[in-house]
Amino acid sequence: MSQNPSPAPRVDLLVIGYGNTLRGDDGAGPHVAETVAAMNRPGVRALACPLLTPELADPISKAGAVIFVDATVDAPRKVRLSKLRPAKTAQILAHAAGPATLLALARDLFGRAPKAWCLTIPAVKFDFSDIFSPETQQAIPPALEKIDRLCRKLQIHCASSSPLAGGGLPSAPPRSRSIRISRGSAPLLGPTMPRSSSSSMMRAARV
Repeated sequence: MSQNPSPAPRVDLLVIGYGNTLRGDDGAGPHVAETVAAMNRPGVRALACPLLTPELADPISKAGAVIFVDATVDAPRKVRLSKLRPAKTAQILAHAAGPATLLALARDLFGRAPKAWCLTIPAVKFDFSDIFSPETQQAIPPALEKIDRLCRKLQIHCASSSPLAGGGLPSAPPRSRSIRISRGSAPLLGPTMPRSSSSSMMRAARV
């Protein structure tokens, strides 16, 4: 049953980085989210999580805009920022959802789906490690720059003089675990195999 529409957004931009931080390059999404969170920019909130779970629909519905950050093995081998639209249905048949499904869930449960983008980072290595490949390390600063440019486009005062754009960015672990999403006191475990892309997760969620 749908609830009343959410009140005006309390967060201008929500950055959700997801992936398994123990599987090499798959941890790039959480690392980007943690980097953004550490900057403490007004109006910007960042969450790092192993999987996209239904619980995220609530904070998504309250955000002015959302960026989903994920690692991908798809070509071309570059950072891409793509506009997202809610899926036609919010039905979730697995333990995790795709970005479009979460947007649909926010719309159907809380009465609002914000503007959203998917930021994909090229990845090549998914072995048991918390170290990024050189390709993924090099892609993290451009990913942060794309977030910075989107902030400016949306007129979000989050990066006018911030290190989101420019040198000196951390591009490899160690990574903070302090903002991870969990159920109770037990952390959610991420997937143990590489995900080809966010779009593939969306297709899997609808099978």
